[in-house]
Amino acid sequence: MDASTLIPAQADLPTLKSAAAGCTACELYEPATQTVFGTGNPAAKVLLVGEQPGDVEDQRGLPFVGPAGKLLQRAVAEAGFGQGAVYVTNAVKHFRFELRGKRRIHQTPQPEHVHACNPWVAAEIAAVRPEIVVCLGATAVKALLGSKYRVTKDRGSLMPYTGPGAESTTRALITIHPSAILRMPDDAREKGYDDLVADLAVAAGAVAAS
Repeated sequence: MDASTLIPAQADLPTLKSAAAGCTACELYEPATQTVFGTGNPAAKVLLVGEQPGDVEDQRGLPFVGPAGKLLQRAVAEAGFGQGAVYVTNAVKHFRFELRGKRRIHQTPQPEHVHACNPWVAAEIAAVRPEIVVCLGATAVKALLGSKYRVTKDRGSLMPYTGPGAESTTRALITIHPSAILRMPDDAREKGYDDLVADLAVAAGAVAAS
């Protein structure tokens, strides 16, 4: 099934979320608890896109509510965004994992999973109409900007956004995924976090000036 067949024309976010709950466009829906759709300000000037829901998000049905999400929420606030200023979602809406005993271990989504979910991300961006789309990590970068960009090489600078759901004035910004900071050695984590805040501050400053 192609996810685009489930998306009503010019749908608002509640309608999209309801439609996405029944998505079977790839096999990830079978072991996952539920579809994890985006959340936040429906008129946000900045929309953040991560990789996929994690274990906590899969259980709660909300994006960025686990350890990486809490780190991101703190970074967003420190970057200068007011409370409730952004919209957050993921490139893939179902949790991809491997069972090890009773633990569900994160597995990176494959290109086919990203492709299957692309219509949902495009519809979210089109509904919110943000000024800036922030790609958090490599999966989001590949999903929205293509394979020519790299997080380490292209992070922290505003660029034209021509990906799914784009308007002519939409811009993009690349930064690290907060989960990557949690995996860093202790002596590197503080700088990793500070760099994330600095990248997000570029987006915050740009929309404040617009």
